[in-house]
Amino acid sequence: MVWIIYVVADKTALAWTAFGLLLPVALLGFVMLARWIPIYRDRATTAPAAAAAGAEGTVPAERHFPLAVVLAHGLMAVVTLILVLLTALGLGGS
Repeated sequence: MVWIIYVVADKTALAWTAFGLLLPVALLGFVMLARWIPIYRDRATTAPAAAAAGAEGTVPAERHFPLAVVLAHGLMAVVTLILVLLTALGLGGS
């Protein structure tokens, strides 16, 4: 919402506010990525053992996230953060 208001009002303070609000969201995304990587890598080693033991319900849902979707989401998030920062710095004009 802050970014939309910035686009309409064109106030530098709103661009910096949007960046400040996006930064902790991006950091949370990196934390989630760091937690997801071991779960995703573990799918090949524990899936056959869990299926043989009949413990299919113990598989985390995060293991089924497609790698391409996770990478695309992360790439778009980083690009968005960089573009907001560049705009807040005044690069690119208004």
